Amino acid sequence: MLVRRKFLNSVAASVGSLPFLCTQRLVSSELSPQQLDEKLNDILRSPVLQLAHLSEPVIIESIDLLRNGNTFLLRTRSTTGLEVITVPHQSKMRTLYPILLKSVIPAFLNRDGREIENLLWEVYRHDSNYKMQGLAFWVCVAAVEMGILELLSQAGQTPLANLFGGVRKRDIGVYFASGNRGNRPEQEIEYLQSLVENSGARALKFRLGGRMNRNVDSLPGRSESLIALARKTFGDQMVLYADSNSSYDAQEAIRIGKLMEENDFGFYEEPCEFDDLWSTKTVADALTIPVAGGEQEYSLHRWKWVIANRGVDIVQPDLHYGGGFIRAVLVAKMAECAGMSVVPHMSGGGLGYVEVVHFASFVPNAGPYMEFKGNASLPVHCDSSQLRAVGGQVRSPSGTGFGVTIDPDFVAKSQIVLAG
Repeated sequence: MLVRRKFLNSVAASVGSLPFLCTQRLVSSELSPQQLDEKLNDILRSPVLQLAHLSEPVIIESIDLLRNGNTFLLRTRSTTGLEVITVPHQSKMRTLYPILLKSVIPAFLNRDGREIENLLWEVYRHDSNYKMQGLAFWVCVAAVEMGILELLSQAGQTPLANLFGGVRKRDIGVYFASGNRGNRPEQEIEYLQSLVENSGARALKFRLGGRMNRNVDSLPGRSESLIALARKTFGDQMVLYADSNSSYDAQEAIRIGKLMEENDFGFYEEPCEFDDLWSTKTVADALTIPVAGGEQEYSLHRWKWVIANRGVDIVQPDLHYGGGFIRAVLVAKMAECAGMSVVPHMSGGGLGYVEVVHFASFVPNAGPYMEFKGNASLPVHCDSSQLRAVGGQVRSPSGTGFGVTIDPDFVAKSQIVLAG
């Protein structure tokens, strides 16, 4: 534990102070449990958005889910005629759209978008939606929240980041994440080399284990071989991360983690089943390598427990799975107060990569590299960013709102999705 606490103190020193609730860097080991609990509760009760520049109501007249082929879009309109197009979680919308249309959207209609933080609670209560608490519900809420954030940004003619305190940096370091599992270590190395060649990436992440397979690897011995081969191939200058996707129990996760420590990996993601917070904490306590997790967490109460009890070292809220930007910022604020960094998980397809770099542009305790899985095929235009990795970095778009425009012809060819 002593070594791990030294690491956590160094993280706290590196992330700097936030212009959020905390006015100085705090490390949980320096606070009593009661003091930390009080600070985290204060964060959860405090507003996130800065909306003083919006003096007039932004009443939401309609929210429509659109579909063009396999692509989903969300159209949000105000009563003044302002209209914005945003991009919900692509793969999840195929099955979850009835929840969005029947249970989520109605709670936001005819309400002032400036009340979005309160509306996130009201939609949870609306028609007993809390009985659907889970990733499926919060993915739908995130879709609406992002649409309203864009609407508020357009109404105030301000960049998205200004709603959260303003941009701190625009060039965001990214790590390229491989989705492969089950290929031979040599094949995975070749694939990782192609990612580096095309992007100048200085950080990489690949997958270990058998993905929720209870200690059974995708190929016998693949993980052990790949850990060592990746370090040998890329040398000491490459930052390496690995994700087990809930592959191990605590004992096996610790064994694999020790191999990663020997090869100087940057973090170890989701070593145990994602909802087994206690085994994950056991692994984190046993290792000196930072343990990351939380991509599938949607409960702010459980996030508070994880942060207060050092269940992980790096928090990874997903901007879609967890309910949107506002809730992810609350997680980031709590993490900063405990001296922890935030490296959001990237899902959603569509514009997920743009959303993550926006988040990292204004959250002060963001880690050095954000997840990047390549560009989507969605026809999108941006004047202020190439929207791709150059020299291992992606520039966060400037301009109003998210700073990107979906091809109007593509939008015009989309059809409204009905609840059925």
